[in-house]
Amino acid sequence: MQLSDILSNEAILPALKATSKKQLLQELSQTAGKVSGLDPRTIFETLLQREKLGSTGLGQGIAIPHGKFAALTEVKGVFARLQVLVDFESADDRPVDLVFLLMAPESAGADHLKALARISRLLRDQALVAKLRGTKDAAGLYAILTEPTANTSHAA
Repeated sequence: MQLSDILSNEAILPALKATSKKQLLQELSQTAGKVSGLDPRTIFETLLQREKLGSTGLGQGIAIPHGKFAALTEVKGVFARLQVLVDFESADDRPVDLVFLLMAPESAGADHLKALARISRLLRDQALVAKLRGTKDAAGLYAILTEPTANTSHAA
């Protein structure tokens, strides 16, 4: 699975304005609703429930909120670069500025985990993360996230 399979240009938010974790999840849910056809409120509530189990903030300014949805038929993602740092209760207590929302069908056990692992590996690549932080437009962010080298050589 390539990130271009789960991300579309419309799913890239290059300058998201949110000042809290809740507001951030609400904004992401709105865009996720548009790209998935799901109700944004349902997405938001699912993400909140997942966060209650433990923060999806990985550390180093990155979070990967995720959830499974009965009405979804394929894995979908939304990527956001934040304008201001937001406290996400990450393990390292650092606020986040890069967020990759991942949504999967309830039946997509392995695909969900594979996509989560791929995104996690990708966002641990310091050079790629630096490129994401230095890119201000959606097209550039999409290109970085979906370039073939981002999905192969960096995935080790």
